[in-house]
Amino acid sequence: MPYSLSQIRIFEAVAQYESYTRAAEKLFMTQPAVSMQIKQLEDDSGLALFERQGKKMCLTPIGKEVQHYASRVLQAHNDMLGVMKELKGTKGGHLVVSVATTANYFVTQLLAEFSQQHEGINITLDVTNRHTLLDQLENHEPDMVIMGEPPKGHGLQSERLMENPLVVIAAPTHPLVGIGRPLLLSDVLAERFIVREKGSGTRSAIERHLHKYSASCKNSLEMRSNETIKHAVEAGLGLGIVSMHTIQPELDSGRLVILQVENFPIHRHWHVVMRKGKRLSPIAREFKQFVMAEAPRFIKNAKGK
Repeated sequence: MPYSLSQIRIFEAVAQYESYTRAAEKLFMTQPAVSMQIKQLEDDSGLALFERQGKKMCLTPIGKEVQHYASRVLQAHNDMLGVMKELKGTKGGHLVVSVATTANYFVTQLLAEFSQQHEGINITLDVTNRHTLLDQLENHEPDMVIMGEPPKGHGLQSERLMENPLVVIAAPTHPLVGIGRPLLLSDVLAERFIVREKGSGTRSAIERHLHKYSASCKNSLEMRSNETIKHAVEAGLGLGIVSMHTIQPELDSGRLVILQVENFPIHRHWHVVMRKGKRLSPIAREFKQFVMAEAPRFIKNAKGK
């Protein structure tokens, strides 16, 4: 028998969040309603799609196979809506963009400029961590994501956007500031570092870079956002390694300084990431072209300062 688009969307949400409760919150439904729809889907299909493992609702092998096609159905539906809007010639439109927390500073400026050129558009911007970005891509939520190095595979396609150098920062009063010579890696690694939590893209890039020199941060404090890292470094709790694009206001005001350290900066890149084969709406397509053309000037401005 046919299955409704609503059931497929509910199935996809439960598969993503492994929880009836979290899926219900995401879909603005009640938990019993979500549970009932999954039960009906399983009863009508005669297939066991989920199995409980502790507190999680995990996909069965059959459920994983069904999820592959459910994702394609949802993507095709979103593409259809985009084509219908395009054929109607609807002005404005709705742009949905998700970005890594470290990209927030320059992306919000780009969005501000873009919205001034396109009156009447609605913009949804989510600033979040790498794990959530990948979940959103899996669930076909954003038009595009701006993040660091995307994972290989996962049905994603990406384009390199611009450089994303990671630099060592310190408070102006730190003893290593003003030494008058480039610092050795051993000089700075003897200091306490304020670092992101395990699993973050920035943390992984730093660890890979230091591993090349058989080095690591021995003394560190973990923080869950770049803003708290900047505040902690500014307060004198230690040194930090952050994207240059996140610290321009603090550099301009003299609250933070960049240390010249051997083997730094760490050379990374920002990427525009989408689901493979995704058809962008006219406004999303225009924004992507705008970002690809305008974003590189941010790195030029940062270097100029």
